[in-house]
Amino acid sequence: MAASWYLYRTPDQIYLHQENNWWAAPGGLTWSSVSNHVNLFRWLELHHQDWEQLETPPDLSHCLPPLDRQEVWAAGVTYYRSRDARMEESQESGGSTFYDKVYEADRPELFFKSMAHRVSGNHEQVHIRQDSAWNVPEPELALWISSEGTIEGYAIGNDMSSRDIEGENPLYLPQAKVYDRSLALGPCLYIPDGPLSPETRIQMMIERQRQVVFSGETTLDQIKRSFIDLVGYLNHSMDFPDGVWLLTGTGIIPPPQFTLNPGDDVLIEIEPIGLLSNKVQYFSRD
Repeated sequence: MAASWYLYRTPDQIYLHQENNWWAAPGGLTWSSVSNHVNLFRWLELHHQDWEQLETPPDLSHCLPPLDRQEVWAAGVTYYRSRDARMEESQESGGSTFYDKVYEADRPELFFKSMAHRVSGNHEQVHIRQDSAWNVPEPELALWISSEGTIEGYAIGNDMSSRDIEGENPLYLPQAKVYDRSLALGPCLYIPDGPLSPETRIQMMIERQRQVVFSGETTLDQIKRSFIDLVGYLNHSMDFPDGVWLLTGTGIIPPPQFTLNPGDDVLIEIEPIGLLSNKVQYFSRD
């Protein structure tokens, strides 16, 4: 299998990486014009020779999320562990049966997560709500889908969630899931020459004052639904002219007594994509 490509977005440039080589995009190219292609792997093979090859790796200390105009959608209750957690949090409200039913149903749970301007990149802050007492990160594999509905690449997603708000009433899901910096995406767009292995591991670690307070891992083969099915439902009655990101659900759930605090660091790793690191803060208008 040919070596994979990595696309990075910074405030002033788009960079391409393969093995030990780095390139900078020619002027005039936007993120959408570079990333939205059927068979993106092959497109990069053909066109990277027009980019400027760099002698040294670029500064990636401030990477923006890998999107500019795209929406981000999410799939829920795709792992058995996620089904159990959603049933636990909504038991008192009587909503637990909804999650059991959607896990077994043919039609998946899909919901809108974010517009591009609300998404954080690698090393940027993610927010928690001050009107919630139970905030958790949800580490997920994100699918990059072209405007033609083809899966062209992957990234790491951190889907922040206020579990007590959603658990109180399933109709509160938009408030639990959708707010400024409730999602981190990155550190890059990973483009392999073929799908990821089902044995691919997702790992998460949460640090508080330099001490690990939670860690967990899962593998892609624990997802109940196929990525093709999820993409098919998402694209069934909607067009995405610039492509779209789809989060595929989480199989790593901190225990009920755990909640994030301001200052916590959330680190999510998916090999071979990389590491997504974000510091937690309250949302503030200041």
